[in-house]
Amino acid sequence: MRAATALSVVVLASAGIGHAVLSGLDSDISRVDPFKDMKNRPRAGDGMNVLMVGTDGRDRISEEERRRYRLGGAPCHCTDTIMIVHISEDRERASVVSLPRDSYALTPGHTDRTTGEQHRGHPVKLNAAYAEGGPQLTIRTVENMTHVKIDHYLEVDFTSFMKTVDVLGGVKICTVQPLKDSYTGLNLAAGDHTLMGGQALQYVRARHLDGASDLSRMKRQQRFLAALIDRATSSGILLNPLKFRDVTRAVLGSVRADKGFGTDELLALGRAMRNFSPSSSEFTTVPIGKMGYAVKGVGSTLKWDPAKSERIFDSLRHDKPLSAPRPKPAGPAPVRVPVDPKQIRVQVENGTRTAGLGKRVDDALAATGFRTTRLPRNAADRAVERTVVAYDPRWDQSAKSLAAALPGSELRPVKGQGATLKVIAGADFRQAVKVRPADPPQESGTVVRGDEVVCGKE
Repeated sequence: MRAATALSVVVLASAGIGHAVLSGLDSDISRVDPFKDMKNRPRAGDGMNVLMVGTDGRDRISEEERRRYRLGGAPCHCTDTIMIVHISEDRERASVVSLPRDSYALTPGHTDRTTGEQHRGHPVKLNAAYAEGGPQLTIRTVENMTHVKIDHYLEVDFTSFMKTVDVLGGVKICTVQPLKDSYTGLNLAAGDHTLMGGQALQYVRARHLDGASDLSRMKRQQRFLAALIDRATSSGILLNPLKFRDVTRAVLGSVRADKGFGTDELLALGRAMRNFSPSSSEFTTVPIGKMGYAVKGVGSTLKWDPAKSERIFDSLRHDKPLSAPRPKPAGPAPVRVPVDPKQIRVQVENGTRTAGLGKRVDDALAATGFRTTRLPRNAADRAVERTVVAYDPRWDQSAKSLAAALPGSELRPVKGQGATLKVIAGADFRQAVKVRPADPPQESGTVVRGDEVVCGKE
């Protein structure tokens, strides 16, 4: 009884400290009233829906930071990032749905906040709703498109993002191939990195790493958010009221939120997230039905797939997971590689006198996903001890991916060999290990769990 009483006192004291250290933060939050006079809203469901938008605000960034992180230029006063973050009623799951900023949208009737003109509902790209009518028009447009009632609004700019990452001590991300974007200045070598605020901002803003532009960027933003959750929940911050206060102060000192998002809500979320892990979070992007949907006066937009997107939003409305739980595969996790095995063409040769070895290697690589010719042949040299991956230097990333599936193999560049890689099976061959692309092709609407994209969590 004494032990139970002592524990109760500690718990109550911790809760009291938590409220005490946070109660003064309400005055630090810049408030906005995005729900004023809103009518005909969707019916409320279970759980809590927060519309989180990232703007290009950079007013409080120093000149040195502007130059270092390529943050010059005039802001467009629009939203770079738009997400619905759903916290389940039992506070055991977070579902994050990214809404592409170039989504085709229809605004409701409104007053333009810049010109004061009255507008009827008209087509726009989704991020333009903020420029025309601020947070309120953004919420009204999102609610009209999704039929999901938004409970709270949180607006993050460049400054608050950088401060949050810095006060957490950085966030770890990993990449198997270099990431370089001349527009943002991002320049990461392959490997693991702990990104501080400015570099993290470059990572989530980069749009010119590949041809996928915004859709690829949203995948990185989701991956970063999963890593951010992992950092916050694994570092003891949520169990330490003083640390929690410091993080919260860094975040809330430079964000805008609705009037109802205050100390009590923060404490409830903080307590709930103590039991969070990357596997408690799930991420997706609204399924796109048509890319490059041309709209007169608006330009090229992304049109949502009506049936698939409705299934996503129905899950939010009814507080259900976005997808059924997937069983964890047995055996060791696949090795991450730079290139999808499905894109790698392979010719297998038997470099030994062991009959059938070529076919065994061909079968093993095909089972792992490589595009083998299915016609293995004998090599000119039949006394090969160590398996060789011969490749044209122009396909060096494909060669690294293939070599990862053949532990102990030797990489041998051969100029002019062409796109087909060659495996010369040696006497050391035992098995091919499973590999998977580090950044697999992902259609919009694909749901991933946080533990599937966080470094070292597979």
